[in-house]
Amino acid sequence: MTIADINYDELLAEYRMIWNNRLLAASDSSSEETIKEAVKRELLDENSHPRIRKNKFEKYYSAINRITQSTISNEAKVSLINLHNGVMEQLIKER
Repeated sequence: MTIADINYDELLAEYRMIWNNRLLAASDSSSEETIKEAVKRELLDENSHPRIRKNKFEKYYSAINRITQSTISNEAKVSLINLHNGVMEQLIKER
C-alpha cells in the first residue's frame, strides 16, 4: 500500500474508534489534514495538562501499542502505524 492508496476518510473513522470516538472537527480541513494534526497533537501530548505530559517517544510507544491491540482491520493498523511513523519523523527533524 502506498501513501496514495490511503483512504483518509476511512482511516479517520478507524482512528476515532481507537481513541474513544474523538470528534476531531474537520470543517475546514480534509480528512488527511485532520488525522495528521490529531496524530501530531497526540504525540506531543497536547491533550494532557502541561504538568503531566509525557515525551513524544513515550506517547509514540503508547499509540503504537494501542493501535496493535485494537480490533480494527490489520490494513487500518498498518496505515495508522505508517502515519504515526511519518509524523514522528517530522517531529524529530523539527527538534
